[in-house]
Amino acid sequence: MVCIRCQAVVRDELEKMGLSYSYVKIGEAELVGNARPEQLIHLAFALKKSGLVLIDDRKSILVEKIKGVIISLVHYTEEQIKVNLSDYLSEKLNYDYTYLSNLFSEVNGTSIEKFYLTHKIERAKELIVYNELNLTEIAYKLHYSSVAHLSNQFRQYTGLTPSRFKKLRNPERIRLENV
Repeated sequence: MVCIRCQAVVRDELEKMGLSYSYVKIGEAELVGNARPEQLIHLAFALKKSGLVLIDDRKSILVEKIKGVIISLVHYTEEQIKVNLSDYLSEKLNYDYTYLSNLFSEVNGTSIEKFYLTHKIERAKELIVYNELNLTEIAYKLHYSSVAHLSNQFRQYTGLTPSRFKKLRNPERIRLENV
């Protein structure tokens, strides 16, 4: 689950099946009590129809938690982290960052840093397309040290400057769940 709509889909499916839950948040849901194996199979099938996957192995669950923390940080909060990303993730998930980083790379085939930067660039694209903020405000909102830093990273990932991207008629953006 990488977006608020995904959370709504999961809540709806759980309620349809009469399964109680204590919470549903980005990348995670906790059931109250135990679901029968046939209920879990039915839930997995229902979620798959919506493009979601039910994950039940520990490593994949932790990787989804890492993704959830990063997605929440970049897309859904105004929170300015006071430490570097590695310390932030370690603190949020109660694991050593080296373990998190190695696990993430093993399961995803990419680094946490690359995943994080990709989401920041996709968020920057979104904010540029909305045209409500100037580049200085976007750089500040996404916790870049300067507009130049944002512009350099943006160009590295997209091949375009933010201003050139803004001039495109139909700028290409990646759907959040595909990042």
